[in-house]
Amino acid sequence: MTNVTSDLTPRADSFLTVDLGAVVANWAQLRDRVAPAECSAVVKADAYGLGVARVVPALAAAGCRTFVVAQFEEALAVRRALEPVAPQAQVFSLGGMPPGCEGEFLANRILPVLNHLSGIASWRAFAASRGEVLPAVVHIDTGMNRLGLGPDELDDLAAHPEWLEGIDVRYWMTHLACAEDFDNPMNGEQLDRFRDALARLPKAKASFANSSGIFHGKDYHFDLARPGCALYGVNPTPRLPNPMRGTVRLDARLLQVRNCASPMTVGYAAAHKVTGPVRIATIGIGYADGYMRSLGGKGHVFVDGVAAPIVGRISMDLITIDVTGLPESVAHAGRMVELIGPNRPVDRVAEEAGTIGYEIMTSLGRRYHRVYVGA
Repeated sequence: MTNVTSDLTPRADSFLTVDLGAVVANWAQLRDRVAPAECSAVVKADAYGLGVARVVPALAAAGCRTFVVAQFEEALAVRRALEPVAPQAQVFSLGGMPPGCEGEFLANRILPVLNHLSGIASWRAFAASRGEVLPAVVHIDTGMNRLGLGPDELDDLAAHPEWLEGIDVRYWMTHLACAEDFDNPMNGEQLDRFRDALARLPKAKASFANSSGIFHGKDYHFDLARPGCALYGVNPTPRLPNPMRGTVRLDARLLQVRNCASPMTVGYAAAHKVTGPVRIATIGIGYADGYMRSLGGKGHVFVDGVAAPIVGRISMDLITIDVTGLPESVAHAGRMVELIGPNRPVDRVAEEAGTIGYEIMTSLGRRYHRVYVGA
C-alpha cells in the first residue's frame, strides 16, 4: 500500500489509508474459495472500523449481495450505503429483533436473525397480522452458548414445525467457536451438531463458516459463508502465512524530537527510565485514537523502514519512541512514521498489544485523516 504523505493535508498529524481494492480482492478470493456457495460480507462495527459508507458500495459493486451486521442501527447504515448500488441486496442483523420493532425491520428490508423461540413467535404473529409470509434467518446454537436456539428450544421447534408458519426461513445458521484453532475437535463436533439439527428441521439453506471456517474446507461452506476479519486483512489461518491482503496503513508525523540523558524519565508515572544519552521522539497519536495503551514499553513503529521502540506509557494523544539509533536527517520533526502497514501488519500490532487483530481494527479512531484508495 502506498504511503500517503502530508503534502495534501499539512494540518493533519495522522493518516489512515484504507485500500478498498484490497478489501474487494480479499472478498473475491474468499468468494472463489467457497464457490458454488455464496460469499457474504460481515460489515459490523462500521466495517471493522474502515467505514461502512465506503466499504459496502465497493463490495456491492464487486458483486457481493449479502451483508451481515450485529445491530439494527448498523443495518440501517448498510441499507443506506446499498441504495445507489445494490438496493436488492440482503442485510442480516445478527442481534435479533427487539420487541415491537417488527415493522421497522420489514420497512427497511432487514432480515432479522431469530435467536430464540419468542423471537420466532413474534415474527410469526407479525406475519399473520399482515397476511404475509416474511423472511428471516434462524440461528441454532451448536456450542457457543451466546445467541441462538439452545438444545431444548431446538427440540421444541423440531417437534412443532408449525411454529414456522408464515416465516420464510432463508437460512439456518450457526457459528464456530474455535475456527482459528484448526486442530480443535470442537470444530468437527459443531459441524456434526449442525448437520443433525438440519436433518430435523424443515428444508432451507444453511450458513456456517466464518473467515477461518472457510479454510476448513467444503464441508463447512454450506450455502452461505460469512467472512469478517479476513476481508480486512486479519490472518484467518494463524500460525500459517496470511493469505489475505493488508487493507490499512496508519502513519503519523513526529511532532518533536529531543535529547534526554539519565536520570531523566519519559511519560506518565515516569514509567521509562533513561539509562544514557538518547533521542526521544513524540508522535501525535494515543489511546484516544485506538492505539492501545498496552503497547506502551513493548510496541514498535517504523521510521524510514527501521524499527523504533515505544518507550514510556501511551497517553491519550501522544506516543514517545526511542530514535537514538537513527540519524537526525531521518528522525526529525515532521517525519512520517508507520504504525500499521507493510512493516507492521495488524496481526503483529495485536500480538504486541496482547490482543487480536479484530480489536485493533475496530478500535481505529475518528481523529485520523482518512484516505480511501483503490476503489
